[in-house]
Amino acid sequence: MFKKTLISLFSLIAVFALAIPAAASAGGGGAVLFSKTSTVDGKAKGGLYAVKDGNLNQLTEDPTDTEPNFSPDGRTVAFVRGGDVYSIRPDGSGQRQLTNGPEVDSLPKIAPNGRYVVFERRGALGGPSSLYSVRVTGGGEHGIVTSGDNHDAAFSPDGRTIVFVRSTPGANGGNDDLYSVRPSGSEQRRLTHTAVDEFAPRFFAGGIVYSRGESAEGPAAYADIYTMRANGAKVKPQVRGVGSAYVEDVSPDGKTLIFRRDQGLWAKPLANAKARKLTQLPDNSTTTSVFSSDGKRVAAFVAAEDKQQLVSINVKTGAATNLAEGYDYEEGEGTVLGPVIDWQPLS
Repeated sequence: MFKKTLISLFSLIAVFALAIPAAASAGGGGAVLFSKTSTVDGKAKGGLYAVKDGNLNQLTEDPTDTEPNFSPDGRTVAFVRGGDVYSIRPDGSGQRQLTNGPEVDSLPKIAPNGRYVVFERRGALGGPSSLYSVRVTGGGEHGIVTSGDNHDAAFSPDGRTIVFVRSTPGANGGNDDLYSVRPSGSEQRRLTHTAVDEFAPRFFAGGIVYSRGESAEGPAAYADIYTMRANGAKVKPQVRGVGSAYVEDVSPDGKTLIFRRDQGLWAKPLANAKARKLTQLPDNSTTTSVFSSDGKRVAAFVAAEDKQQLVSINVKTGAATNLAEGYDYEEGEGTVLGPVIDWQPLS
């Protein structure tokens, strides 16, 4: 929705069973956050939702709330509301507005040190994007990469490098390439120089994993998955051939990839090992799938009895467990889930 044109329902409702104890065990799991928007009786409803220990709770009531991202310590969530970046605690309290203005801000990512948020900024919906940062407590806005169309930023584990996609206009729709930069905006470097698109980059233990192909929507779109070192050297195919493969997430230890192919969710060790299908995804699903902080499970919306169900999938066995039993995620007309979901890290 266009920024500043929707009168939001800003009140937060009470929540329960989501406070995370300081010594939570890795096996207990953290909250899984996602956004949902539906039209009920002609009125847009939705917000951010959290699932934990089988309970599903609504954290916010603004239908423009989306794109949640947890801090590394799991105690702060950055998200987008109506084109601005906000933050809250995992229980829905402590709301802060981090950005404000006529621009459209999106896709916040909290830095590994937890001190600031990197996000995309556009002058208008659909326009070219710049990368900015803001302190997690608000203030201190800084333009990291403000020339060109730059998006899909991802941090290295130590937070010293950001990899991102730059879209360059040209014949046949232009081209997407991968670049890296320091959070200060210094040491910008081009990593790929091909005639096809590179997109969806993530850091892994050996460098960067990414999709390569045609990123535009439509019948011409396709993708394979490659890896390279952080400096762009030693490019190596990981998944290619029949069926397009799109990067979803990398495990916290940087050794395992989950990716989407043929409406299925697959896992692959980023070494000389074969991929294995974990589950079937709903037709036209656009929500992300994400690892738990111990890397043993993946949260995803899967196809179940002609509807979508949020599940936890054991990466080793493929066994799936419903995260919230009996909840209709698609209630209301035109329900949109995600596209971003995130699983709370546990310290």
